Amino acid sequence: MKRTWPIALGIFLIMLPVTAVVPLLYDLTEGRFPGRSELDRHLFMSANMAGSLLIAVLAGLLSDRLGKRKILVVPALFAFSLVLFLMYLPFPYPVQLGLRFVEGIVQMAVLVLAMTMIADSARPEHKGRAMGLAGASMSLGVASGTVLGGRIGSEAATSVFLYGGGLILVLAVAAIFVLRDARLERSAERIGAVVKLALERRALLIPYVFTFIDRMTAGFIISTVSLYFATVMGLSPAQIGLAMAAFLLPYGLLTYPSGLLCERVSPVTLMAIGSICYGIFLIVLGFTPAEQLTLVMAAGGITAALMLAPSLVLTVRLAGPAQATGMGGFHLTGSLGFMLGPLLSVAFLTLLRGQGLDPYPAVFVIFGAFEILCVLLLLPWLLRVNRTLRRNGESLGSEGARIPPGA
Repeated sequence: MKRTWPIALGIFLIMLPVTAVVPLLYDLTEGRFPGRSELDRHLFMSANMAGSLLIAVLAGLLSDRLGKRKILVVPALFAFSLVLFLMYLPFPYPVQLGLRFVEGIVQMAVLVLAMTMIADSARPEHKGRAMGLAGASMSLGVASGTVLGGRIGSEAATSVFLYGGGLILVLAVAAIFVLRDARLERSAERIGAVVKLALERRALLIPYVFTFIDRMTAGFIISTVSLYFATVMGLSPAQIGLAMAAFLLPYGLLTYPSGLLCERVSPVTLMAIGSICYGIFLIVLGFTPAEQLTLVMAAGGITAALMLAPSLVLTVRLAGPAQATGMGGFHLTGSLGFMLGPLLSVAFLTLLRGQGLDPYPAVFVIFGAFEILCVLLLLPWLLRVNRTLRRNGESLGSEGARIPPGA
């Protein structure tokens, strides 16, 4: 695990500027560019995820083909830093959305490859703890980023871009000297190989579907819920950052133990239980008054910790030697969900208002139902794969990897 800790620290630092904008979403959109519509404000988040969607698979495929990760990670870090500095400048809103798109490309390229480097370095019997560490680093970075963003941006929201750009610049320089590639076998070289991998190992669709739904609800939280806290509940950026941290800190702290638990308990079981509890949390959140918000958000973070590590563990086990390609597919579906989350939020809010209904808490109920229905609709497949896990002793072989949906 010694080789994975520096990479995990890098993942933590990468996520700080990414999520620092969450409590400042209203200030960076309507506050900085008055007259923006509800769709415009949500696009600020979706533009970033659209860029992530574009690169999620390509980064993994290219690094598999080269047999190296570092050669791609270091330039992407320098580009990430440059984009953050550019977003500080007073460009028009359409240009800001374009920069957010590019930011999503370079940030996701670094994240996919860094998480894959952790998987590369871990022994097969330690995949659970390795991916738990990766997930914990990411979620702790998300939690810390929301708190820092609320503090740093309390006076001037755009300050987060200066601080973030400087942090990533230092990280890029450090990566030159710290990162080391593990010995790899070349794997997929074409985008079609991602589809082929999923078709050959169809149980991969389980973590892919779950991460799609999970990240879709995450997109809802960082956009609609953040704006709901600011506009309906009247919370300040610092208060929003603390509310998000109440959710994300337990999530981050418990993700690594969740990864360890995957080495003893079926990750399928953990994903299913976590998703149902998380769906209930989202529904309850829509009815929660401000004075109870911290407690409910913390409870949601605990349930969310049961979802990320198991889905990561399943992905790296099922992908075999093509771990970067498998991880790219995982992030592809996740980024698609993250991009659609804010857009679906706007669609549901508009539809509910058009029917003369109060969109809150109805929109919370809708997104909570997505999580619960994901488990119920896939239950026959989940049970089948769970039996295979028990039979094969925590390892999905080729038979388990080819279980068809609905079997």
